[in-house]
Amino acid sequence: MRLWGAVALAALLSACSGGIVPPEAGPGRAPAPAPAREPTPAREPSRPSSLPETPVHLPARQPTPATPLAAMPASAAPTGATNAAASGVVAGPALNTLPIGQESAERALAAYRLSCSSLQRRTDSTGLTQGADWAESCRAAASWPARDARNFFVRYFETVQIGDGKAFATGYYEPEIHGCRERRPGCEVPIYGVPSDLIDVDLGLFSDDLKGKKIRGRVEGRNFVPYFDRTAIEEGRLQGRAPVIAYANDPVEIFFLQVQGSGRLRLPDGGVMRIGYAGQNGRDYTGIGKLMRDRGLLGPGQASMQGIMAYLREHPEEGRAIMRENKSFVFFKELTGPGPLGAMGLPVTGWTSAAVDPKFVPLGAPAFLSMDRTDATGLWVAQDTGGAIKGANRFDTFWGAGDDARAIAGGMSARGTAWLLLPKGVLARLTAAPAP
Repeated sequence: MRLWGAVALAALLSACSGGIVPPEAGPGRAPAPAPAREPTPAREPSRPSSLPETPVHLPARQPTPATPLAAMPASAAPTGATNAAASGVVAGPALNTLPIGQESAERALAAYRLSCSSLQRRTDSTGLTQGADWAESCRAAASWPARDARNFFVRYFETVQIGDGKAFATGYYEPEIHGCRERRPGCEVPIYGVPSDLIDVDLGLFSDDLKGKKIRGRVEGRNFVPYFDRTAIEEGRLQGRAPVIAYANDPVEIFFLQVQGSGRLRLPDGGVMRIGYAGQNGRDYTGIGKLMRDRGLLGPGQASMQGIMAYLREHPEEGRAIMRENKSFVFFKELTGPGPLGAMGLPVTGWTSAAVDPKFVPLGAPAFLSMDRTDATGLWVAQDTGGAIKGANRFDTFWGAGDDARAIAGGMSARGTAWLLLPKGVLARLTAAPAP
């Protein structure tokens, strides 16, 4: 999937994967309800797509504060609710009363149209919808004119609130860094493909209690052992074990590209090489931003990706040691189609696609976020997942590529209210009293 979605994202989270790979994601990151947050560890890969990218029009970098709409009255979600249906579902406001802008509606309609095939085919683990629920709106979306996009959503959808509706949104983007296909002076940091001796083990094959759990490692003699960590890899242990698909000129940029899990290499001839997540070494993910804050290394205003990167560059020896405390290491592959791709195997769109927990938001479904900053407010389409994007009303918003996207994603920490858009009639079925 993820792009493994949020760099320039304030103070890196302290999440870790515990060495076990979740079924829906790669090395997980734990969400932190702090104003600043760290980059998102890379998302698992999706299959290539030949669909075109949607142009992204980026606004000014400085966010404009906003007052979120109030959530609907709701009972507290049951402790330990495992999906949206179990968290409690109540009706949200009428769609025609929400401040949905024309550009937001057009982008969301285009993204929803791409999602339709998967929406009708997937098993929805939220407990909210069935594939057939989406059929009517998907048929209409195929030919619905962009100029009337807002009315499309008003015509076919109703809003529902999951639990208390209190939303938290962070951001991720597609990095672009300088690189080259062959090693040359000033371009000597290797970008590795998947090692030939990296093995995934499905623990569910050995015990029903471990279904859905995986570990990664390698064989050493007659033992299965953890794979090499970041330090060992940077010291050359992958020689003869993994292909080098490209090189870069800045180890700090490569570190953060691994956190994102997908990006672009700007080549010396002006061309672009797209690379995406191909695998991970199975080691725990350690958020270096929290680590640096805890050690007093980041002062006021430095708890952002930009501040973290500046410190690492100004203190190269200490910076290398700090980065090596994150033992997780991501492997890449070249992407030949459009990208980046999300968990649905479709291109994600800046200012429209979001990563969610698929147990609480159907993948492919639209959602309306009313947040405390205007850039995060609007329609989003759930087209991606993330290892640390967990629980109800948690969104990781995608902002595209380039400097503006990097700055916006890096500072994105928004709070407010979320309403899912579900096909009309679904809420009545969910809330209908059971037959006596």
